[in-house]
Amino acid sequence: MSGAKFEIVHVPSVGQSGRDQLRQQCHAVRVDVFHREQGFPLDGEIDEPDEAAEHFLLRLLPSLQPIGTVRAVRASSRGVPCYKLGRLAVLKDFRNYHFGRELVFALHEWIITDSRSRGERLAKVVCHSQIPVKAFYARFGYAPEGEEFDEEGAPHQLMVVHLSLSP
Repeated sequence: MSGAKFEIVHVPSVGQSGRDQLRQQCHAVRVDVFHREQGFPLDGEIDEPDEAAEHFLLRLLPSLQPIGTVRAVRASSRGVPCYKLGRLAVLKDFRNYHFGRELVFALHEWIITDSRSRGERLAKVVCHSQIPVKAFYARFGYAPEGEEFDEEGAPHQLMVVHLSLSP
């Protein structure tokens, strides 16, 4: 798998052609990882923010096999605009090939572009990290904030990073 060829597709926005099919591929990866593998409830996997979220899908080339996904939701944290990184999932057989890193980089690039287009100077990104993967997010500059908390029956930690928008 070393040197595997892949693509990251930014799923089209609401109402654009191809959105539903690509989003279904994102959902399939998430169901495999979060429900089948990790045992989280299926009924909570597709939630209210999912419709308006920005989704990214990682597929192997040339097969177009979907193996990873991540989403971003523009929100606010204590009245400050921010983005929430969520639903980062890579199929178990593909986790040692840095695909999660590639998805985070793609999401951060989109966040920086979106924030600049809004005239912002800094982009705050938050995520609810499962405790065993806090170190993964720390490699991208995310720092823990507050106490650990329960989400869907599993311990999580709020992790935050501020992305520079300087060119």
